[in-house]
Amino acid sequence: MTAALDFAFIIDPLPGLKAYKDSSVAMMRAAAACGHRLWAVRREDIAWCEGVVSARAVPLALHADDHNWYTEGEPETRALAAFNAVLMRQDPPFDFEYLTATWLLERAVMGGARVFNDPRAVRDHSEKLAITEFSQWIPVTLVARDPARLHGFIDEIGDVVLKPLDGMGGSQVFRVASHDPNRNVIVETLTQHGTRTVMAQRYLPGVREGDKRVLIIGGEVMPYALARIPREGETRANLAAGGRGVAMPLTEREWEIARSLAPILWARGLLIVGLDIIGGHLTEINVTSPTCMVEIAAQQGCDVAGYVIETLERLCDR
Repeated sequence: MTAALDFAFIIDPLPGLKAYKDSSVAMMRAAAACGHRLWAVRREDIAWCEGVVSARAVPLALHADDHNWYTEGEPETRALAAFNAVLMRQDPPFDFEYLTATWLLERAVMGGARVFNDPRAVRDHSEKLAITEFSQWIPVTLVARDPARLHGFIDEIGDVVLKPLDGMGGSQVFRVASHDPNRNVIVETLTQHGTRTVMAQRYLPGVREGDKRVLIIGGEVMPYALARIPREGETRANLAAGGRGVAMPLTEREWEIARSLAPILWARGLLIVGLDIIGGHLTEINVTSPTCMVEIAAQQGCDVAGYVIETLERLCDR
């Protein structure tokens, strides 16, 4: 049996987390069930001084009640290298403060801390743009900020999805057809009159069957995906936009995509990755705080959060 370990989670404010569905909470509960000690860290409490990256860390005791799921202990300021593992689970936006956190966490790694996902890899993998490295799996895509170029793409493809590069949860995602009378204002708004780069992709009708979240843990592909199915009259399938989550086995195509990416991403230190796949096409690579673990466990009995902790235990034994 693995000795008790100390795991620090850099996460959003605890009172705002929905314990009944939050993947970070699921991982913390899995760790607590194995006897490990848990600490919560706020991103703003990370600091560098005289070569050491430390943070104000709050010890947590967890409870089964989803409405009163934790009790805080007395906070301590500890070097991040003093924890057996640090999990960066902060939600986007990936703004300058998030970027700064990756720099600080990279210094912590140089000082001996184990940080997952690797901060340099997180910084280097824009969740939207990272798919361009694997263009053999993606739909027809344009990344640009020139409105004329985007309008030309809309005219050529006929039915496209436009989205900002720094969004999450379906925020500011638009489906635009060539005949759409609002296309000019949509392009103007998203590009901020040609000053902000956006992504345009061919609309994939397969989204009606679900925007699939495929999880990769430590280079291993999990056998079930969560299909986020959009509600009637909605293009976006995100759960935050009202989509319905249905866990189902991976298709042959989804296995093919995930297995081709898994060893590459794991070699870069990306412990937890969420691929978004629609109709057999890769649309995003999520590395900041991939979710859907709770839904998959509840519907299919596949304990992804538990597998994360098992993987961390193996890594900490090395």
